[in-house]
Amino acid sequence: MRIFGREPVYILAFIAIVLKLSSAYGLEVTTEQQGAIMAVLSLVVALVSAFVLRTGAAGAAIVNLAQGVLALFLAFGLHMAAEQQAMWMAAVEGAVALFLHQQVTAPVPALPLEGKSVIRGEVLASRPVAVEYRD
Repeated sequence: MRIFGREPVYILAFIAIVLKLSSAYGLEVTTEQQGAIMAVLSLVVALVSAFVLRTGAAGAAIVNLAQGVLALFLAFGLHMAAEQQAMWMAAVEGAVALFLHQQVTAPVPALPLEGKSVIRGEVLASRPVAVEYRD
């Protein structure tokens, strides 16, 4: 995968060098903040890669990016309790799960029992349904 005609690793390395040089010449950024910035940039590249390469890892990349952005905010002085951090991450993971649930189908065919509804007045099968397990 290429971004602006270059490999993402080279772009990240260039940004890291510019960030360190800027810090050396007066930009007030601590080493923890530099690390958080680079981590978030790496996670952005991972997210773009997951979408472009269609690896099926987009959900994990989104959750990891959210964790990295949260760490970046904390590195720059955001005060947030651990419980609040956990609630935000649960919200992100829930949103990703809701989106992916609509996009994913089971690799096995549906059983006839799954198409029936007691609420709609349909009668369920009176005999047990045999389920065959395959490896």
